[in-house]
Amino acid sequence: MVPQGEAVTLPAGTTGYITQALGGSFTVFVDGNLFRIAGVDADAIGKPQPEPLVLPEGAGDAEVEKLVWDQLRTCFDPEIPVNIVELGLVYDCDLGRNAEGERTVAIRMTLTAPGCGMGDILVQDVRDKVEQVPTIAEADVELVFDPPWNQSMMSDAARLETGLF
Repeated sequence: MVPQGEAVTLPAGTTGYITQALGGSFTVFVDGNLFRIAGVDADAIGKPQPEPLVLPEGAGDAEVEKLVWDQLRTCFDPEIPVNIVELGLVYDCDLGRNAEGERTVAIRMTLTAPGCGMGDILVQDVRDKVEQVPTIAEADVELVFDPPWNQSMMSDAARLETGLF
């Protein structure tokens, strides 16, 4: 449930309206409330699930990092039609390797408001989407509030999209 972040199961046959379909997830309006439907559950609302990600054989770190950033751009706050990269919510994204030599990603990100109930859901969405990148064994996503987010961190495109330009 948006913005509380509470997990809810909607009964089969419930009538709702899709208000946002960005990044492979959906925001649905049902009986005066908003609900976020993850892409893996898209078939429950009659939509196709996202296609699996692919990398060329022997892809290097640069190609993997580009795909990680592409995945981050598929993560959206359910209430704002702008991805978290353009909103300026991603502070760091570092590719590394674990003790076994597998690729890992460390991400530091924030929220537009510290009390946002969707924080845990957004963090999990980021983790899930980044871990879909082939060769990524683990994504460590840390939610931070220093420095505090402000509108100046948004890209020009994000400000234009939200009417803040």
